[in-house]
Amino acid sequence: MVHVKLIVDHIKDTPIMLHIDEPVDTFPLLASMQNVDGCSITGNVQGDISVVREYKNIRVTGRITAPLALSCSRCLADYTSFIDTNFTLFFRKEAAVAASAEDELELGEMDLMSSTYSGDDIDLTHEIEEQVAMEIPSKPLCNEECKGLCHECGTDLNTSSCSCSKEPVRLAFNALKNFKIAVK
Repeated sequence: MVHVKLIVDHIKDTPIMLHIDEPVDTFPLLASMQNVDGCSITGNVQGDISVVREYKNIRVTGRITAPLALSCSRCLADYTSFIDTNFTLFFRKEAAVAASAEDELELGEMDLMSSTYSGDDIDLTHEIEEQVAMEIPSKPLCNEECKGLCHECGTDLNTSSCSCSKEPVRLAFNALKNFKIAVK
């Protein structure tokens, strides 16, 4: 397994440019998501990343792309898509964060985009896989106008029609539809 690592002492005020082009198996989280719930990454995870020191922080800015094969959550049709995401992260030395966090009550924007590191290097593998994982849709749709499947006969309503009732389904209270209360 390859790790995308930065050596902290090499990061200066001049940006360092990195290019990644790695198979999905390089990223443990993404490898575990392969072929789960009709989703798989069908090619390499690619990206361009800029790393620069800003005061006591290290700023990592990048763009990550990856091709996907998905299964529509409405009609179950297989389709392809593409992840293309930009991100900015700030890394702070773990000891410096602990010293300044004593009285903080509210998280600011910088806190939400920051991470800590300890030691002499920063492994970006987890951050890269997180950026890709966050872009995978939880309810993938082949298109916004997808009509889905008929709830009675299973016909794909995008490609044909059926003669089933068009009455909306209210699954939450269907069991109570014929419920009667006896009054004494």
